[in-house]
Amino acid sequence: MKLEGLVSTEELCSRYRVERTFISSLYESGLIEVVTIEQKEYVHHDKIRDFEKMHRLHYDLNINLEGMEAVQHLLQQLKKLQKQNLQLRNLSSIYMKKSSR
Repeated sequence: MKLEGLVSTEELCSRYRVERTFISSLYESGLIEVVTIEQKEYVHHDKIRDFEKMHRLHYDLNINLEGMEAVQHLLQQLKKLQKQNLQLRNLSSIYMKKSSR
């Protein structure tokens, strides 16, 4: 597998000054995705934003792992509700156009 688009967890630890156990904890709880290639772990560059979010929650706001899981769950729920709201608005506008004819 190509390493293109992947960032090693070693680099993340160095760049963000975190312990390897922090990344392991995030992975084990499903908060970030880690890919293992030839016994080395990587995070896809598209998922760095998720890692940075968890880093800020933990180190800047002092939120523990369980709290980060709760925040992530609530953010997913919010995104789901926003999508449903948009779908309902679109559906509503279609019916409003039909009824005004």
